[in-house]
Amino acid sequence: MKGYILFGGFLLLSTTVTAQTKISGTLKCDKPEPAYQIEVGDRPGHIMALEKLSCTWATPIDMGGDKAKDASVVVSVDVTPTRSAASGAGVSTNESGDKAFTVIRDTTVIKNGKPEPTQGTWSYSGGTGKLKGIKGKGTYKTTLNEDRTSTVEVEGEYELPKPKSPQGK
Repeated sequence: MKGYILFGGFLLLSTTVTAQTKISGTLKCDKPEPAYQIEVGDRPGHIMALEKLSCTWATPIDMGGDKAKDASVVVSVDVTPTRSAASGAGVSTNESGDKAFTVIRDTTVIKNGKPEPTQGTWSYSGGTGKLKGIKGKGTYKTTLNEDRTSTVEVEGEYELPKPKSPQGK
C-alpha cells in the first residue's frame, strides 16, 4: 500500500466573463512532497496521510488569454487496502498572477494494492484579482503513475460576479 497514496486534484482559473463558462484542462503533478503517513492501528493497512503536490498545467485552461500556469494542492487521505478517500484545498495561479482557490473531494478503488483512476469533485472557494468572487464546480479524474507522479483531467464551469452598476443610474 505504501507509495500508492492518492490525491485529488483540481484547480481551475477564470477571466472577466460573467456568464457560466465551460472549462477543461490537464495538470501534470510531481510526486507529493512533503508526504506524511501514519498507521491508524485499528486494522491492517489503514493509514492516514497528509500530502502536498506541485503541478503545472500541461494543457492550460485559457480564458480570455489569461492561461493557467501552475497549481499546488494539500490533501488529507484516509487509505485502506480496498479504497481511499481524500479531501483538500488547492491554489491555481494564472499567468497574470490572479489565483483561484478550490476545495476537492475524491474516492479511489484499490485492487490488488494498485489504485484505479481517482474520480473526484471540486468547487471554487475564492480567488484574487479578476477571480475574486468566482463561483463554479466540476469533476476530475486522476491517474497515478508508478513513480507517484500523476495526471489530472479537469472539467467544469465557472462564473464571476456581475460588475456592480454605478450608483445613481
